[in-house]
Amino acid sequence: MVRLGFIIAFIALIGVLLSGLAAYRVHEQELTLDGIALARAIDVHASLVQDRLTERELLARVSSGLFRAPSVVKADMLQPLRSSIYAFKTDFVIAAWIARLRPDELVAAEQELKKAGFPNPTIRDFDDQPLDIKALDKPVNVMMDLEPRTPETIILPGRSFDHHSVIGPMLAQAMADGKPVASDPIPLLRQNGPVGVALAAPVFQQGASEPAGFVTFSYELGPLMLANDDMSLFSVVLKDPRDSNDELVANDQGVITSRAVRPDGPAPSMVRTVTFGGRDWSLAYYAKTSAAARANQTAAIVAAIGLALTGIVCGLFGYVAYNNLRLSREIEVRIGFERRLTAVIDELNHRVKNILAVIQSIVTRTLRHGSDVDAARDLLIGRIHAMSNVVTLLSESQWQGVKLKGLFEARAIPHAERIAISGPDIAVSARAAQSLSLLFFELASHSDEGLSLVGKHPHIVANWEVNGKESEAIFHFRWEEFNTSEATRRPDSDFGLILLDRVAPEALGGTAKRYFTDISYVYELTAPMETVIDMNERDRTEKFSAPVRPAR
Repeated sequence: MVRLGFIIAFIALIGVLLSGLAAYRVHEQELTLDGIALARAIDVHASLVQDRLTERELLARVSSGLFRAPSVVKADMLQPLRSSIYAFKTDFVIAAWIARLRPDELVAAEQELKKAGFPNPTIRDFDDQPLDIKALDKPVNVMMDLEPRTPETIILPGRSFDHHSVIGPMLAQAMADGKPVASDPIPLLRQNGPVGVALAAPVFQQGASEPAGFVTFSYELGPLMLANDDMSLFSVVLKDPRDSNDELVANDQGVITSRAVRPDGPAPSMVRTVTFGGRDWSLAYYAKTSAAARANQTAAIVAAIGLALTGIVCGLFGYVAYNNLRLSREIEVRIGFERRLTAVIDELNHRVKNILAVIQSIVTRTLRHGSDVDAARDLLIGRIHAMSNVVTLLSESQWQGVKLKGLFEARAIPHAERIAISGPDIAVSARAAQSLSLLFFELASHSDEGLSLVGKHPHIVANWEVNGKESEAIFHFRWEEFNTSEATRRPDSDFGLILLDRVAPEALGGTAKRYFTDISYVYELTAPMETVIDMNERDRTEKFSAPVRPAR
């Protein structure tokens, strides 16, 4: 009883260790999978944001390239571009023409604005304060036209943006670089308007070194960069380019607000950089759920299941072992039987697992690639019947091997009456018998059922021979179907091809090939006799099947 207690304690210890190992592996796997899924979702989102930004920058480039400015003073310069601008179907808030006007052109510009019907044609500063035109000695950037024209936007033309804290530097940078430039985040339309960005593309007249003006587009920041699915794995924020300690985040209604980055706050899971308007924008991604907490929960469940199974196994083992120990005290011969029982069970489990693995492979392959349910069912029944037949033969011989000719019995092989077999009546091992039984069934089930024998010659011929010395003997098997061709023979299934070309040769440690001749289909298998017979397996089976002798 003491020994039994130690054994159960040892099993319990092993079970606890295995449960802990399984929980650890599951924990690490969950963290890895969550990390991969999060990274993939973030990469997709960043790629979509970059595509949106590239599309809008392309709109600005195309618009500036199509722009013709013979007279920058006009107030309807966007009229020829309206169809091109709206063809892109982008969600811009305002598309504007900002002309770069000399002081002597400002009076004419006011007249053009008045003629275009804008309510305030006076050239003024960006904040609607009067602009002293006489004091100007260099060109100023004045908005002369915009799209769309709404009651909220038509008050903007006539404003000069040179002194604007955000638009002014953006226009100066675009003029210096000669390419589209994006602004810092700013409120659009009004002081408390939606937060967005502006993109200015310089327009050059033929042969000019300085731009005649700028085509600008403004976009809301939320739909442009921070749009996200409610069901996604993460939330996204934009690092404020004006202050590295602030982040811009959109709420459920798309309203952008700024929040400070707390030193003790959670760090972003990942940061991705996108390019827009000649500058880099950093998107920070925060996971919505804690991958570590979820992994811990899953690991705890796995550990609990493992411990429960350990308790069940220990209880069952203790019950079985106690009864075996009690019976061993009554019958002396039980002592030897119990010592070999574990080995027999292991061997039986090994063989049963092999058979179940083969059956599982048969069922999976047959049903996975079977386009016709009835045909798949017949193939599945036939294959399992072939396995059943070989197991019956092995059981009758106490797993000492099977005569090769016995595998061609009519109860397991289709069209067995049409197969002429020849070769030495050798006994093959259990492993070889299982592979060969499935091999013979697969070959026979795909033969031409509609063709009859020619004269007295058989339609199918199966022969084998053994060549070489005993230690180096080679087993050769040849299957030949006459009066068939590649066009008439039913194609082998995916399972059949795997069995013929890989499974059967590998099980016997040999090689196989199949081909068509002018009048037949041939399959050949070559393997060492030591793997076909496998004396080690036979010796092990004989040892287990030997009668139990009582101790003296």
